[in-house]
Amino acid sequence: MTAQDTAPLVTLDQVSQRYVTDSGDVVHALAETDLEIPAGQFVCVVGPSGCGKTTLLKILAGFLTPSGGRATYRGTEITRPGAERGVVFQQPNLYPWFSVRENVALGMRIRGMKKRDRAEKAQEYLDLVGLGDFGDAKPYELSGGMQQRAQIARVLANDSDLVLMDEPFGALDAITRARLQADLLTLQREQHRTVFFITHDVDEAVFLGDRVLVMSARPGRVVLDQEISLSAQAGHQLGEEMRRLPDFIELRERIAGAIEH
Repeated sequence: MTAQDTAPLVTLDQVSQRYVTDSGDVVHALAETDLEIPAGQFVCVVGPSGCGKTTLLKILAGFLTPSGGRATYRGTEITRPGAERGVVFQQPNLYPWFSVRENVALGMRIRGMKKRDRAEKAQEYLDLVGLGDFGDAKPYELSGGMQQRAQIARVLANDSDLVLMDEPFGALDAITRARLQADLLTLQREQHRTVFFITHDVDEAVFLGDRVLVMSARPGRVVLDQEISLSAQAGHQLGEEMRRLPDFIELRERIAGAIEH
């Protein structure tokens, strides 16, 4: 095993972010933050509104350059977006004039992959997220949950090692949300992708995460870095029963208490 194999996938070294408002005021959005994320880990981030969760995600995505410190992916500084770091937004951003299959294949098309190859790979990932029969449909013909599945398929099909998710299930009904949570866990285990997942829902964070980060109010900083040992056991295989386990309830209360504090 090489040093590269054991090195963190993502490293934040004293990363901070300040904004200057139109009136000239300086807003300290993110305090100096150190963080390491190993490959294959599912990290959930919770905290009050305005605590810097999305700012942190934008820095990892390369959408935002930090005011201070250094963010790296596989040892290389993050300075711009890259296909290896895919983003799933809260609202599906599918192109309505493309079919669902064409939306999923878009990244491959931009990279110059042959039409037949990208169609086959797009179909593979549509099958993976349960949309195998909807490749020819237009996005507006799908439900909100199905559109979100298509967006996830597009990111995964683009071979993104790091999947950045900004409250992707927040606008969905409870039944669809629970189904997508379970599906995402299955996909993450099978694909061994690294996931950075922002949510306001503590229950969701404990259910999905191998690790939960709690961020404080502005300036945002990590006040609790909690390992979720349930994910290393058989807990995730229990589905909804997992949420009734005493250990699950204890973790949920501990994390909720850290947010309130």
